[in-house]
Amino acid sequence: MTALNSYQMLIDGEWTDASDGNKFSSVNPATGEAWAEIPEATADDVDRAVKAAHRAFTSGPWASAVPTERGRYLRKLADLLADKSEDLGRTETIDTGKMLKETRWQAKYIAEFFHFYAGCADKIHGETLPIDKPDLFVFTNREPLGVVAAVVPWNSQLFLVAVKIGPALAAGNTVVLKASEHASAAMLEFGKLIEEAGFPPGVVNIVTGHGDPCGKALTSHPLVQRISFTGGPASARHVLYNSAENFAEVSLELGGKSPFIVFEDADMESAVNGSIAGIFGATGQSCVAGSRLYLHEDIADQFLETMVNQARKIVIGDPLAEETQMGPLCTQGQLNNIEKEVAFAQEQGANLLHGGRQPDGMEGGLFYEPTIIECPKQDLRIVDTELFGPVLSVIRFKDEQEVIDLANDTKHGLAAGIFTRDSARSIRVARAVRAGIVWVNTYRVVSPIAEFGGFKGSGYGRESGFQAMYDYTRPKTIWMNTSNEPMANPFVMR
Repeated sequence: MTALNSYQMLIDGEWTDASDGNKFSSVNPATGEAWAEIPEATADDVDRAVKAAHRAFTSGPWASAVPTERGRYLRKLADLLADKSEDLGRTETIDTGKMLKETRWQAKYIAEFFHFYAGCADKIHGETLPIDKPDLFVFTNREPLGVVAAVVPWNSQLFLVAVKIGPALAAGNTVVLKASEHASAAMLEFGKLIEEAGFPPGVVNIVTGHGDPCGKALTSHPLVQRISFTGGPASARHVLYNSAENFAEVSLELGGKSPFIVFEDADMESAVNGSIAGIFGATGQSCVAGSRLYLHEDIADQFLETMVNQARKIVIGDPLAEETQMGPLCTQGQLNNIEKEVAFAQEQGANLLHGGRQPDGMEGGLFYEPTIIECPKQDLRIVDTELFGPVLSVIRFKDEQEVIDLANDTKHGLAAGIFTRDSARSIRVARAVRAGIVWVNTYRVVSPIAEFGGFKGSGYGRESGFQAMYDYTRPKTIWMNTSNEPMANPFVMR
């Protein structure tokens, strides 16, 4: 039997096991076999991490560091990320099933986010106010909040860590990061880079474990001032309930069921490639997956014929292999749910055009074929159920207003894609669709400069971009009396 890789948590600058010694296994989804042991944090472990972060915030080198110094720490971390991207990507691929060529590229690109926030560290500023009273000088100063709880899921975890702790650290906060119980190893490898970059003990802490007690203890801890959560709506409800204990500020990114709209004048090749990237890239395990495809009736048959032919050619296999184009799902629960929902959609009258099963000969791993399913109407359950897998629901439409109504007929609102050569129409539809991110004639592109976040059931708050810096600070208003005269008698009103 092959020995499992054994990991520890990072708390107060030290690598440590859970206080009770408990661990859980991480499974390689490509093989179905356990490959690593992860500490299962107790509430006491979380308490130690939060208190360490609080000490680092209130005293010591981080508390006294000037903004440019915080920027230097982040630049060092960025350079290490770029240098170690191959190793980080390999660990993430083994742990999640995402393709190596994607994970190593993403790890390298994430360095740009830390470089961006390193440059932002000394750009936060307040303002002087033209106050309506004489002899008073009034100004604002933005100050860090304190301890930030950053909770990330297993997918795109390095990216989500960057957009959470990048601005948090640049603004002067400290962080307790909770890794997903489904794939914690890459986060713990990332912790080694935090250590190598020289961050003082307690500035960044990484705990691993399940929602209860680990996540619950973290998001309800009285010393936590802000919670940045990415995950599912069920867990988000628990987070909001827990935050009633500490009144922490909360931001939520909860995934979506993003509409991908193709008009009759769209560039067919570009739109097909965009849709394939949007739903089959990362095996559909993306919060912005374009999983609802709306096709104008004039081009629907041609589009679907082309897309089905391309889907048949997608190479499914070992995510570490360069020739692989689509790897496995991450968890058995995803696979079970997808199989159930695809079967139910067919019972409701949906037409399976391609896929809908596990590939032959690959039953040992959590593989599932790229699946295209045409739905006769909008109210089929699969149309507005986030499956987090390579399953595309297709609906035809007749005109612009109809597709806007269909796109907005959802509890979600994270992203949308629009393909058309008509620039005026693209602007009209982009404005009309209720989504936090709208891509026109492209899909799934991000940048440290651009904000992202959702509407409706996809959560609230924004991540990335310079505005995120202000979300990790709080303004303080300072009033200064410039007069040499004593204050007036408070009981004499003038």
